[in-house]
Amino acid sequence: MKRLTRFFVLLGLVACTALGHAQQVSVVEKELSNGMKVLMLPRKGEPTISGGWVARVGSANERPGITGIAHLFEHMMFKGTPTLGTKDYKKDLEIINEQERLRDLMRAEEAKVRDLYRKGEIEDPYKPENKTARYKELEKQFNELIKQQREIMVKNEFDRVYTAAGGSQMNAFTSTDMTAYFITVPANRLEFWMWMESERLLRPVFREFYAERDVVFEERRMRTESTPTGRLEEMFNSLFWESHPYSWPTVGWPSDIPAISKAQADEFYALYYQPQNLTLVLVGDFDPATCQKLCEQYFSRIPKGKQPPPDVVTLEMKQIGEKRMNGEAEANPMVDILYHTVPFGHKDSYALEVLGQLLSTRTGRLYKGLVLGKQVATETWARQDGYKWAGSFNIGGECKDGMTPAQVEAAIYEELEKLQNETVSNEELQKVKNNFAASEYRKLANNHAIMFQLIFNEGFGDWKEINNGGKKVQAVTADDVKRVVNEYFKKENRAVATYTRKPGKAVTGGDDIFAGLSEEQKSVIRKVQSSIQAESSVEKLKQAQEQITKQMGGADAKNKPFLQAYLKMVTERINALEKGTK
Repeated sequence: MKRLTRFFVLLGLVACTALGHAQQVSVVEKELSNGMKVLMLPRKGEPTISGGWVARVGSANERPGITGIAHLFEHMMFKGTPTLGTKDYKKDLEIINEQERLRDLMRAEEAKVRDLYRKGEIEDPYKPENKTARYKELEKQFNELIKQQREIMVKNEFDRVYTAAGGSQMNAFTSTDMTAYFITVPANRLEFWMWMESERLLRPVFREFYAERDVVFEERRMRTESTPTGRLEEMFNSLFWESHPYSWPTVGWPSDIPAISKAQADEFYALYYQPQNLTLVLVGDFDPATCQKLCEQYFSRIPKGKQPPPDVVTLEMKQIGEKRMNGEAEANPMVDILYHTVPFGHKDSYALEVLGQLLSTRTGRLYKGLVLGKQVATETWARQDGYKWAGSFNIGGECKDGMTPAQVEAAIYEELEKLQNETVSNEELQKVKNNFAASEYRKLANNHAIMFQLIFNEGFGDWKEINNGGKKVQAVTADDVKRVVNEYFKKENRAVATYTRKPGKAVTGGDDIFAGLSEEQKSVIRKVQSSIQAESSVEKLKQAQEQITKQMGGADAKNKPFLQAYLKMVTERINALEKGTK
């Protein structure tokens, strides 16, 4: 038996070595005359090119008063240019300038309302009835300008032009440390991509700025405020990060989003979207020399920035005592724990990543110990999150019916204590390394996936991690794992959040919704609950309602109770929306 185990370990080592060699990517790195970096990875055989660019700016680069502005730019960069998005650019500019004049006057009125709120003369500065008479008058004028602008706008033209040219997978994202934009185009559309992307960087027009700001505010409401635990999770994050700008949400604080001005946005754009802070990434069927020439031709038109963007200098204060938060929500009881760890690329980050894999997944220690063993949880999780400037390790579990967060929390600490005192076996460690190698290999399956990994690593600080990170994970030893568990998993270094059910509140209509469901089905129902509660489109919910009803007609005895529970939640959400409640 031992001989057979050694054979599988050896087989795993051979597989990891082969995968490690396969995942090496030969990137051509160049710098344009204006300081913009270009990463090119030619791949013959696929007649497409996945192109994108990353701005090394995220919510960590914001400050109180303009939180959410980095994410706002993710929206604004699709609004077009002087030639895309409008029928009359001259008129467009006139309207934008007049909007700014009115907004300056409206901000003065908003300041008066905030003053009344500070003095206790009004309870909520955002209620419509608390607007000043002058503000309401200015708002009418502003809304008229919005109507005029929409009459000359060509809605979603940037997207439609790309689609007509064969573009696909166009998207963008904003995180704590980066903002990225990407798309895949046919290989013969490389120069077209150059023109489109350089134009929106060189001559962006932030039309519908204030309307889009409202869209972002609604996105915040949908993702955070309308979900059972959204606000509590946001509160917990702010509790954990004491001094670091990671303490505020990427989507921004609700008081900041509607207060951001276009002047502030222009200043932010000039500082963080300058060429020296951007990296172009192209993966696909192209000639690097030709690609570099086109990059210089189109992107060097963008003027070099006058001053480099500042680093994030506010470091997280060393935690000296455990932090705890107790929250009540219309969700299944659970415990969520955060430990302060290390940022992306730190020498200990690789051992912490291995630790996360040892603990997580259906074959990991937490699931085996808490779900299958002690049977105190229905779901568990663990992962290392290494951001650009700092890091955290998240570990937690969802309570099984009848169990408490305290029981799940105690069981988690037992598993961590084992790792602090015992050495992980070679077999268990190798299994994790094999999984890592296979995962890294899958991430490089096609042009788009490779481009995304280059963007991700470059945004955190070093694209070369796409080649070097896997090797460092494979070099992690059992002693390394034991060392980091003892180094970072201390009581004074953690924050703990416990979530319990609100008194008298059951998950979506009562515990009877779980009648007849297996533990796995209950877990799925709990997961979809948040997405259902976040959905605000009655039409979409009714479509889902119709599909579930059809599926119930042919469902067997095992799956019918599950579909009935799902249908009940969707129906209750529809009824709540139609009654005007949230």
